[in-house]
Amino acid sequence: MRFETPARARRCSGGRGEGGGILLQGASGGNGVAVWLRTPDSIASGPWPLLQRGDTVTARGAIVAVRYSVAEYAHGTSLDSGTVRVTLQGGVVTLVARGSGLDAVGGGRLAVGATFDAVPLAADTISCRSGL
Repeated sequence: MRFETPARARRCSGGRGEGGGILLQGASGGNGVAVWLRTPDSIASGPWPLLQRGDTVTARGAIVAVRYSVAEYAHGTSLDSGTVRVTLQGGVVTLVARGSGLDAVGGGRLAVGATFDAVPLAADTISCRSGL
């Protein structure tokens, strides 16, 4: 399945260890991708380690989640293996994530390729606080 959505990128603060990061989101019609670049300091261009959603120890990494609908059934996964590459230049974020994760509905593995292409970083800041 392939889908395209409008995307946004916003800085966030107050996450684990009181660090911050960037939250990238794209969603439309029941399909969407969210990526949280979590870091205790500045956002660096280059490869980022992929983190599990519940990781409370690792300070720097990317958490990637995908949701899509087929007929009336929603499917989704958080990537548990793969790669994430980030470019931040002049207030514009480009991110490519490739990997796979367990489909929460079907139980099989989902292969995911997600690209955020030249998304302007918004001026506002949101909260990074999360709950499980």
